[in-house]
Amino acid sequence: MERELTLEFARVTEAAALAAARWMGLGDKNAADDAAVSAMRAVFDTVHIDGVVVIGEGEMDEAPMLYIGERVGVGVEPKVDVAVDPLEGTNLVAKGMPGAMAVVAVAERGCLLHAPDMYMDKIAVGPKAAGKINLDAPVEENLRAVACALDKSVPDLTVVILDRPRHAKLIESVRRAGARIQLITDGDVSPAVATAFEDSGVDMMLGIGGAPEGVLAAAALKALGGELQGRLVPANEEEEERARNMGLSDPRKLLTIDDLVKTDDVIFTATGITTGSLLKGVRFTANGAVTHTVVLRGQTGTMRFIEARHRFDKKPSWRELCREAK
Repeated sequence: MERELTLEFARVTEAAALAAARWMGLGDKNAADDAAVSAMRAVFDTVHIDGVVVIGEGEMDEAPMLYIGERVGVGVEPKVDVAVDPLEGTNLVAKGMPGAMAVVAVAERGCLLHAPDMYMDKIAVGPKAAGKINLDAPVEENLRAVACALDKSVPDLTVVILDRPRHAKLIESVRRAGARIQLITDGDVSPAVATAFEDSGVDMMLGIGGAPEGVLAAAALKALGGELQGRLVPANEEEEERARNMGLSDPRKLLTIDDLVKTDDVIFTATGITTGSLLKGVRFTANGAVTHTVVLRGQTGTMRFIEARHRFDKKPSWRELCREAK
């Protein structure tokens, strides 16, 4: 994919973030998600790609979505797979909590796993620990391997885990090994990506979260040289059948990062909605707003952080997107 597309995809996540940010702290996660979806779709349809959404969002939370199979872009080459989460962390926005962002990953057609909207068990680390982990290994073994790779002791590690009852045994195992834990309420894409940034304070992300979010995080870590492994966790036979219908002959197979993202030619963009460990949130000004975006291009390994100052008096279409969001 041409590098010029990276800025176009940044515009897509900026629009979603600006629209969702209007709902920060107002207690309506579905309205925030709907605003993000509408804004993302509107800007996507100006981008010169022939895109198909292979990972959408919303079924699990009964929220609006860019649905799987939806066509985005103006319909010209390149033909690409598109994975989206217009609002990663709906509850975070609704409650005005840190870490929400708008996320897009794009790769050549056929190169992103068509992950069904169900749960996935995951382990994510940055470049120094890539190749040292195994989702099937005991937690203590993975912690020792990551500590060795990072030239740290296990008690110096910080592991991010979603604060859920299903993780009680996992949390106990990490505590017993002596590593530090950061529990989060929602949104595991950001901490998974943060493992690739030494100054983020996040060394590993563990636990069960959304499968679509796993592929999004894998796209970022593929571009950054990190690693993510996952395994689907179907809740019932219906979910297993859904996974098979999407091309996964063994729904419970261990998925490597190369299974999740089959090419290095991947672009990942994320724009902060509320300030977190990776990105600053949207800040509204007298005549516009300021956004903070990370753009990753796997083909070259380029990483850009973009602080954009949007003037709504000069960009009336974006001003309308924000107005429509309310």
